Amino acid sequence: MVAVEHPLGSKDRLATETKKILHSLASEWEDVVDSTALQVIPLKGAMTNEVFQINWPTTTDQVSRKVLLRIYGEGVEVFFDRDNEIRTFECMSKNGQGPRLLGRFSNGRIEEFIHARTLSASDLRNPDISACIATKMREFHDLDMPGPKKVVLWDRLRKWLGKATRVATPREAQLVHLNAIKNEILVLQSELAGDRRIGFCHNDLQYGNIMIHEDIKAITIIDYEYSSYNPIAFDIANHFCEMAADYHTETPHVLDYGKYPGLEERRRFVQTYLSTSGDAPTDAEVEQLLEDVEKYTLASHLFWGLWGIISEHVNEIDFDYMEYSRQRFDRYWSTRPLLLSSHEAPCFKSESTPKWVPWSCLL
Repeated sequence: MVAVEHPLGSKDRLATETKKILHSLASEWEDVVDSTALQVIPLKGAMTNEVFQINWPTTTDQVSRKVLLRIYGEGVEVFFDRDNEIRTFECMSKNGQGPRLLGRFSNGRIEEFIHARTLSASDLRNPDISACIATKMREFHDLDMPGPKKVVLWDRLRKWLGKATRVATPREAQLVHLNAIKNEILVLQSELAGDRRIGFCHNDLQYGNIMIHEDIKAITIIDYEYSSYNPIAFDIANHFCEMAADYHTETPHVLDYGKYPGLEERRRFVQTYLSTSGDAPTDAEVEQLLEDVEKYTLASHLFWGLWGIISEHVNEIDFDYMEYSRQRFDRYWSTRPLLLSSHEAPCFKSESTPKWVPWSCLL
């Protein structure tokens, strides 16, 4: 593995140092015609990092050598520890779970290019592909990763809330009722305190982080920035929530919760997930996990709602983070009364009363 200090001289061209590391890598491949004749292709859909496909012509007609260049987003260190992420990346690679790490630099890395197809938003609704994802997710959750095997979710939410509170404008904070979130985290943590099913979770299993090898129908999960030990129901819930998104449209920030999977689709996924161990789950086990997953969708909305507020102020990628955040918080407040019926929703005084405010607040 080789290293370089700075990857980009500007948004439009690779810096000299980055070209050197890429040249060094390509020089090791005998079939590359010219290691300096690289093609740089920006890849869409990334919202934390900037990602580029790098190609070189080879002596074989119509075949090129490829690597993936990942440039870390500005100010996103608040979301995760890069050293931990690299350790995870290397461990995953050693376990045959993802691409090899080819090079590192201060704000990015170079990865092996996986010759598989990245899923599309519609692929998540394909029953056969969904079953493959459920099976792979169970395998991922069962990985024995280094470090403490404790839940990260609640501390991470509190950390992100602190950062979001510091960077949000008064208008932004009011828009999503940010001052109420500290207590909401406590309510959720208390409600789900009995959940002991912990595993190594991806925590960002949107379609762009899932690749499929079409010939053998094998799934590879990529991009481990947010990965940690967490309740497995949270990871499944987050995956279901991602079915409302399509990051490859003209409005990638817009969510359509009409696409959230129905009960039978969710049950099929959970059934497949639990069956992967080889033992058929009981109906009670399936129903309990389904119920917990639905409650964890609330944690997912808080997770990415806070992420959106922070990203609005630290990340320069072209994405409407604040509008995305607003939609996640709106979904939280609209589904909360159904999923946490034993906990009274907070009352808010605002210019317009949201539909989800309890009637007791209006009396």
